[in-house]
Formats: sequence, structure tokens, C-alpha cells
Amino acid sequence: MKSFIELRKIDVSEHIEKKNNLSYLSWAYAVDELLQADPAATWNYTFFDYDTGRVPYCRIGETCMVFCTVTAFGKAMTAQLPVMDHRNKAIQNPDAFSVNTAMQRCLAKAISLHGIGLYIYAGEDLPEQDKPDIEGIKNELRFALKELKSEIEVRNLYKQGIARMMAKENSEEKRWL
Repeated sequence: MKSFIELRKIDVSEHIEKKNNLSYLSWAYAVDELLQADPAATWNYTFFDYDTGRVPYCRIGETCMVFCTVTAFGKAMTAQLPVMDHRNKAIQNPDAFSVNTAMQRCLAKAISLHGIGLYIYAGEDLPEQDKPDIEGIKNELRFALKELKSEIEVRNLYKQGIARMMAKENSEEKRWL
């Protein structure tokens, strides 16, 4: 059985969908990764009773919120998500397609609470292990600066450090192209 620490390091960047500057993990990929890690994992949606019947969302004024609980590794984690349009604004009186879309996105979000793709919801594009070590590069430069003897050597070292940092950042950006 994998731990939360192991699951949060899985690189899911190839399966991220982007809409209006927000990132989403494909629910199908999230389910696949989850079931590989814990074949006994389950999920369910919270249903609410209204005069018109039982529905898989909670009404909040004229908008709705869906809830999904994923049980994996013996632990239940619940996520919630508003039913939103393509601009990520809550929809008034949503149709079945919009509710279904929100349910599947909420499932991916609930799976992330177990670690898979969690970094996406923190606004990060890469898991912790793949981030460029900018601080390490800065420390190397500080150490090297002590050994330099002229202003030209300082400038050249500075340019090399900036180039290394930009190369790492650009290589991550190219991954999305």
C-alpha cells in the first residue's frame, strides 16, 4: 500500500486539462491511479432530499454544490465543488450535464485529498520532487562569489546562474506545449 507521501509525488502533469487558466486532473486518470494504488478504494456522492425528489447536489440559493467522498487506504476524504460554467462561475439552476461534470471533477478533487494530484489544487504545476531547486542554485552562486577575484567574474557567474534558472523554468513550460 502506498503512503500519502508517495502518492503526492506522482507526476500527473500529462493528464491535466486546462480551462480559463485553471488546471483540472482528468477524473478517469485520477481513478486509474487511485485503483492501482488501492484496488479496494470506493467513492460515493452525497444526495439531498428536496420536495422535488432526491438529488446529488445541495442547493445554495439558485446554485448548487456537489460532494464526493473517496475511501482509500481505510480513510474517507470528502471534497465539495460548486456546479460551474466554463468560466468557473456557479451556474444558476444547472442542467444534468453541468451537475455530472461537477460530480466528476469533484471525484478527482476528492481523490487528490489522498495525494494524487493534490499539488494542482495548491496552484502548483509540478509535484514537489520535480520543482527546480532555485534555492540550491542560489546557494551555489553565493559560495562561488566568495572565490571570485574580479567584477567581470562576478557578472559572468551571475549570468550563468540566471541562465540555469531560466533553462529549468523553460523546460517545465515546454512540457505544456
